[in-house]
Amino acid sequence: MSKASLPLLLVVACALVDSDGRVLLSQRPRGKAMAGLWEFPGGKVEPGETPEQAVVRELAEELGIETKVACLAPLTFASHSYESFHLVMPLFVCRRFWGIPRPHEGQTLKWVRPRDMRQYPMPPADEPLVPFLIDLL
Repeated sequence: MSKASLPLLLVVACALVDSDGRVLLSQRPRGKAMAGLWEFPGGKVEPGETPEQAVVRELAEELGIETKVACLAPLTFASHSYESFHLVMPLFVCRRFWGIPRPHEGQTLKWVRPRDMRQYPMPPADEPLVPFLIDLL
């Protein structure tokens, strides 16, 4: 399949920032594609959803926390061709949320300073987002 004919997959990611300037990373659990790699929480945008609505929904489903669309700030995006699809992933920053993030999907969570994120192996689409967070935070 040529890169031009790869299906396009729109997913969202969120850099959840705590009061100490750390960002929450989530380790993909066993049994999932790219298991063991660290990523920003998020997921697929469902039909009829905006990317911002998808972030709010995904944070509730994955982490059990609440936020609002108004609390999300777009930072940058990733565009990456995997073997069977092309991924486009906007990255939002969220500093205001309610609740304590807890793993609801078998993942491991870790608060990490942006400058230390390179120590955590990430999927190819997530890696280019790290310098933006280092510059921001």
